[in-house]
Amino acid sequence: MYTHQPLKAPKLTFARSAAPVSIDQVVSDFDGVTFHLSTPESKTKILISINVKCFKELVQYGAQEVLEREYGPYIVSPEPGYDFSVQIDLENLPAEQEAKDELIMKLALLKRNAMAAPFERAFDEFAKLAEEASRYTSESAPQGMKEGGEVMAIHYREEEAIYIKASYDRVTVIFSTVFREETDRIFGKVFLQEFVDARRRVVTLQNAPQVLFRNEPPLELEAVPGLNNAGEGEISYVTFVLFPRHLTPQRRYENISHIQTFRDYFHYHIKASKAYIHTRMRKRTADFLQVLNRARPENEERERKTASGRTFRVQS
Repeated sequence: MYTHQPLKAPKLTFARSAAPVSIDQVVSDFDGVTFHLSTPESKTKILISINVKCFKELVQYGAQEVLEREYGPYIVSPEPGYDFSVQIDLENLPAEQEAKDELIMKLALLKRNAMAAPFERAFDEFAKLAEEASRYTSESAPQGMKEGGEVMAIHYREEEAIYIKASYDRVTVIFSTVFREETDRIFGKVFLQEFVDARRRVVTLQNAPQVLFRNEPPLELEAVPGLNNAGEGEISYVTFVLFPRHLTPQRRYENISHIQTFRDYFHYHIKASKAYIHTRMRKRTADFLQVLNRARPENEERERKTASGRTFRVQS
């Protein structure tokens, strides 16, 4: 099942005795996200920049406000070619080790915090709609309240997107994912069916979000223009339904962290399963070839011909 351990600050410390060195390193993350770590001014000032394909969409949903909240004093003008930059002065770090660990964790979660903005907006919108809905009965509730808020689209990959919609009783998160091969689609269906079956079968998982899988766009996306049709049957949709118990202030941080990595988790396990099956097939083939080689007679007779055309047998 799709489980995660709670996020904890890594056990890292800034080495006081080590002399600072120059850095100029580009790191690629999942979903085409790129980081640039450099020391353009001095060895004691580390510039960390991030480039996200959908950053303009994230800004529309409040990403700039979230990043300013998390990295306020460290924010600098974005490096050319990147969307957001922070600078860390090694000579002006927090005094307490706990504060240093917290800073390290924030820097490690730069992508997570940028992607969290639309989820936070949806969770806040859910709380507002739920409060308004509590004043009405199901029959007297206004139509707009029943329909919920807008569908926020995050086109974080070339042909794939995340769609988030808040309602008065839930938040729906939909992943569109492309399967280039028929075997990937089969593996994906098996995995997602296990999500559904395990939720019914295991008592401790019955409070998990509801998971739905279909090859056609869900009803929540009917009004979304320009849905990408990569090809007949290539795009599938995975829907997570988050209920009020998943949207409490105590759980929202970890839930946002976990759900936005689902696509990478999902496709990683498809590739890992295919690699495992191919390894087993190669091993089984090698075993069969070994059996065949052992079954071959030691003194194999072969026919040869003389110059006159007569044949005779020789033993190897």
